[in-house]
This record gives sequence, C-alpha cells and structure tokens, in this order.
Amino acid sequence: SSANDYTCECANGVMAIGKPAICEMGSIDECSATNSSPCGADQDCTDPNTTGASLMDFVCSCRTGKGSAVGAAAACEVNECDSSPCGAGQDCIDTMLTSTGDFECSCRLPKTGKANGMPAMCEFDECASTPPPCGMGQTCTDPVKTDASTKDFTCECSNGVKATGAAVALCDVDECTATMSPCGADQTCNDPNTASNMLHDFECTCKNDAKLKAVDGPATCDKDECKSNPCGTGQTCDDPVKSVSSIGDFTCTCGNGVSTTGAAAVCDTDECAMTPS
Repeated sequence: SSANDYTCECANGVMAIGKPAICEMGSIDECSATNSSPCGADQDCTDPNTTGASLMDFVCSCRTGKGSAVGAAAACEVNECDSSPCGAGQDCIDTMLTSTGDFECSCRLPKTGKANGMPAMCEFDECASTPPPCGMGQTCTDPVKTDASTKDFTCECSNGVKATGAAVALCDVDECTATMSPCGADQTCNDPNTASNMLHDFECTCKNDAKLKAVDGPATCDKDECKSNPCGTGQTCDDPVKSVSSIGDFTCTCGNGVSTTGAAAVCDTDECAMTPS
C-alpha cells in the first residue's frame, strides 16, 4: 500500500486521488430538488452553478414585492396597501412588509375610526356638525366605535344631567332648592321642572291673604284688606289687586251707592225722600 493512494469521491461522482476532491456543484442544480423548491411560494429559484465546491448557493428572488436571499427562502417585502384594501375615504398604512394582514385602515377627517387587516367602519363625529347637536353650554361627546353608528353622541349639562342619542339634555335645575330662596318672605317657591329646558322659570306665590304671584322673581304681595271686615254692616268691600303692596286702598260701598276708600262708608239716607208708610 502506497501513501496518498486514497480516493475522495463527491456525491456527484467527482473523484480525486490522494487529495480532497473539488466537488463541482455546477453539476447539481439545487433548485431542481425532487421534493420541493428550497424557496418559498411565489419565489423564483436560481442556482448559479459555479465551479467552486459550495452548497447552498442557490438564490431565492421574490416574484411580487421586494427581497432575495442566498441559500434560503427570501423574506418578501410586500406592501399590501398597493392593492387598495381599504374603503373609500380611508388611508392605508403597512409598516410590517414581511407579514400579511397587518395593514391599517384609518378614516379621514371629519370621520373617525380605524381597523387592522380590514376596511375601517368610518363614523362621522356628530359633535362636529353644524349646528351643534347639543344645547348652549352643554358638552358633546361622540365616542369612536367599531361600527358606523349614528345618534350615539351624549349631551351633558354643567349640572351633570345627560342625554344620549338625538336628544338635547334637559338642564333644568330646581331653582327653589337654592341656598337662598329666590322668593320673598312669606312666599311659596315652585319650579315646575318641565321639559322646556328653561332657567328662571320658578314661580313665587304669596302666602296668607296675599293675592299676587310672579315668575322669575319675588312676588309683590298685596294683602286683601277686606278679609278683616273694615267696612260697616251692609256695605260691600273691595280691595283691588295691585302691582305694589298698598295699604288702605280698599273701598266700602253702601247699598245706595255711597262709597269711601280706606274706611267704612257713611251711608246717610235722605229720610225726607222716603215715602211715608
């Protein structure tokens, strides 16, 4: 047995005696593998077939998008927004180009809404409409939802009263419960709290013998002096209601028409005019 008489044989049949064989890989096209292509789907495989002793020198190139790799499948950068997957009036952003279904659709103002991997449901900001849907001095809130819903805005009063969905909040406060009553002494305060959404709609009504009442302010209570019977027997008493609280303005009237203001009438009868019985 002589030295260096060993033989090295490559898998493709190339041999060398007494030294390592140079396996010319050009005789093996890795892209023509029997089982499957070493590249990914929608990729082209190219084996340069060089004369060097190298394996895994094939090149994978993306058919759509950008990207290539040597000796492995390529990571193809595909901008899914190029196919306009979002709806009209929406902007598309694809930041992860090597994966699918990760694009984002966002609605353009004045509409709001966004979605990942699908068209967004664009909802109009109803609070931005003209005229505003809520009443004066009310705060309008229209939350962003995953569906294009309408009439879901909320109107809120400064006192915390709220209304949702096509309704102006009724910010009516019971003004009679204020620390200091808006009515005068010996007056009753009543705030109807109707659906009129009004302030200063309380009513002041005089107590006892007073006759007047007023809205949005204390009443001027003119006392009915006739209730104390200031006139004489057989006389008619009349105390007209006035806009000011007056005393002594009652009138006493006799049966014969004689009258006096502020005191009992002197009902003097002309006895000479009487027919003798």
